[in-house]
Amino acid sequence: MGSDAPLMVSVSGCRGIVGESLTPEVAARYAGAFGGWLCERAGGAATVVLGRDGRAGGRIVRDAAAAGLAAAGCEVIDLGVAMTPTVGVMTDQHAADGGMVITASHNPQQWNGLKCIVRERGLRSATASASAPAADVAAQIKDRFREGRIGLAPWDRLRPVETDTTAVTVHTGKVLRAIGDVAAIARRGFRVVLDSVNCSGAIGGAALLDALGCDVVHLGDRDTGLFPHPPEPIKEHLGSLCAAVKQHGAAVGFAQDPDADRLAIVDERGEFIGEEYTLALAAMEILHRRAARSPGATMHGVGEPAMLVANLSTSRMIDDVVSRLAGAGSKVFRAAVGEANVVEVMKREGATFGGEGNGGVIWQDVTYIRDSLSAMALVLSLMQRDGRKISQIVRDIPAYAIEKRKVDLKPGMSAAPALEAIAKAYARERLDRQDGVRVDFDAKRAWLHVRASNTEPIMRLIAEAPTPEEARAVLDKAGKVIA
Repeated sequence: MGSDAPLMVSVSGCRGIVGESLTPEVAARYAGAFGGWLCERAGGAATVVLGRDGRAGGRIVRDAAAAGLAAAGCEVIDLGVAMTPTVGVMTDQHAADGGMVITASHNPQQWNGLKCIVRERGLRSATASASAPAADVAAQIKDRFREGRIGLAPWDRLRPVETDTTAVTVHTGKVLRAIGDVAAIARRGFRVVLDSVNCSGAIGGAALLDALGCDVVHLGDRDTGLFPHPPEPIKEHLGSLCAAVKQHGAAVGFAQDPDADRLAIVDERGEFIGEEYTLALAAMEILHRRAARSPGATMHGVGEPAMLVANLSTSRMIDDVVSRLAGAGSKVFRAAVGEANVVEVMKREGATFGGEGNGGVIWQDVTYIRDSLSAMALVLSLMQRDGRKISQIVRDIPAYAIEKRKVDLKPGMSAAPALEAIAKAYARERLDRQDGVRVDFDAKRAWLHVRASNTEPIMRLIAEAPTPEEARAVLDKAGKVIA
């Protein structure tokens, strides 16, 4: 085992490099820790839905995780290759105690991991309730794993792993019911290029777009689990998608990450419009739907306030969208980075929609997990409702520039001193300390967020301002503070 290989255990689960820091033993122990916690909470056998993102090598990690869960006394339902949001939907469908996804999300090919999903106690209806565990629950699972408290059931309580092949149908059906007028979208006959990076979103993404009447050109639709390009859906990695949209005269291009909980968009010109726009566009459609259901309302304001949630690293575009399309008293609540934190605030504030600026849309009508299928359906519904090209809709959203940088953290190195330096240097500005340090420069319509990553051994510096030059200047100054 490579002693220097990172193993990240956090609110986002456990991630490591396969064959080095993430071995079958580690996977079984972490799954056993989660399974033991679920069984203790249930007071007996707990039911867990299991899926994997389809990346090469994931089957071995899945088998080890299934063994760890079963050894802890869990009833395991295996979906095979499944999107992270699909595991959430099926956790509700089976009224299971929890779910587990074998995924490293957007991390490079050599990474894999285990992500936990927890269903709220006492909820046994069709209401979406499964989500990534809150920080306190994740901390308990982390402690159990570190301390070796995995829980082992006696031989007569061990159960065979079951399978369920209906997951794609159930998930896409739920999205279609939530979107409503499927025929209206189908009449437009949108040509869509979809890049599923040869992973879990391929089958579900194609099935949804087909049901919405789209003419689909599918890239990365093989089941090899080998990424045709780096898997994070950012501009530098999506040249083939941009070219295909232009080549095929498509109305829009969509890019999923390996576990299909994020969505990036390319407009009809073959131009990458930025991950941040996914949430803003989906929010526009949510607010339009809200206005359409409100008697006497207009698209420029409904009587009842709208409550949406975004994390601290998400663009202020969503604030502008809410200000323009929702009524007085509407608010965008900010949460710490991580969908579990966003969902926690959504539930607390009664918001049915939220997400993150990395292309992650959370729609309570489908699942309390970031979902690329929900995002695609909402964007297509917006395009149908508006009637204009996606580039024209985007031009109506006030534009900002986001600049991002990373600082590597060596093993054992803490981000705390850098965070304190930032807080001290900007003490006179508006600060938010719930996740690292966010500094809002209200007069400049700009902000800075510095935090330690939950998934990689790095510190992230993100700045947004009206122009790239202003955003880079914010980062340059922050870099000098923490140097």
